Amino acid sequence: MMSLIRGLGTALPKHSIAQDDTVELARSFVYGNDDNVDALPLLFRLTKVRRRSSVLLEAPNGKPYRQSFYPAAMAREDRGPSTEQRMQRFAEEAPALALDAAERALADAGILPQEITHLVTVSCTGFYSPGVDVGLISQLGLPLNVGRLNVGFMGCHGSLNGMRAVKAFAESDPSARVLMCAVELCSLHYFYGWDSEKVVANALFADGAAALVAQASHDSGDHWNLADCSSLLVPDSEDAMTWIVGDHGFEMTLSPRVPHLINERVLPWMNQWLAKHDLKVDDIASWAIHPGGPRIIQSVANALDLSKSATEVSNHILGDFGNMSSATILFVIQRLQELQASRPCVALAFGPGLIAEAALFL
Repeated sequence: MMSLIRGLGTALPKHSIAQDDTVELARSFVYGNDDNVDALPLLFRLTKVRRRSSVLLEAPNGKPYRQSFYPAAMAREDRGPSTEQRMQRFAEEAPALALDAAERALADAGILPQEITHLVTVSCTGFYSPGVDVGLISQLGLPLNVGRLNVGFMGCHGSLNGMRAVKAFAESDPSARVLMCAVELCSLHYFYGWDSEKVVANALFADGAAALVAQASHDSGDHWNLADCSSLLVPDSEDAMTWIVGDHGFEMTLSPRVPHLINERVLPWMNQWLAKHDLKVDDIASWAIHPGGPRIIQSVANALDLSKSATEVSNHILGDFGNMSSATILFVIQRLQELQASRPCVALAFGPGLIAEAALFL
């Protein structure tokens, strides 16, 4: 049995900003080091991001791009708003964005809110309780006895972890209708000062939400069907990618070792997993690679010997929207569906650990 993806929905904050203009904002958060400030334009261009959305932007397209949440650094020790302030803003902004994505997914699926039996929420950029799940129940009019599960703080592969739960719920009961919603406000965790790994995160991450609706199915048919999920914890990689709650937001580290670890470990893992389905890497017709950054995408392509066209959609999503953490993979899958990409399709994402997650669609 498989899980049929009935509908997908994505949502963005009202305002977005061109990457070149984010450099001007970034200058005000690096205090006192002219060499570092001068390096910002090149570093931001290397991300290949063209545009990003944020709940913090107060002006539409066109200068000046106003935001009042982050004050300019006035001393080297300035670190911006406290984590408490950032979480308060998450609680204010996340519900509406999640609601937008969920409504779009339900409409795409042709399913009424009262038909939903299970709700899975995903986020690694904010915490509060009662949380986004309760907001969705009340605002969508979901049944008050809907089963709830929150996938929290798992990083960019969180939606693939959520899909594993979606699959289990859907296939446990033929009448189950499962809604999953991922909402990430990465711009709430902007890092002040200069740390090369964290400045790269400043240049990559953005805000967005995405949702899907699923149910059990015995037939792949025209819809995409989630056939299986797989996970790989890379040995001795705990320092390769981390996501830590600090006093001034959540702090990310991303080691230069990550591309090497991907290149070394992904192919043997894929071969072993796909063989269980009588498939090989060459049999996969399309790839949904989480666009963690251009080096992540290229590392996967190198490891699996993928053509340039196989990573085109992932690169386009990165350029158009930036890295929206766990929500991003659903943007990639939605774009592939719109392009009527062939199947089987494998979705891949990476998160703290270093852990890789995969999903197979037939």
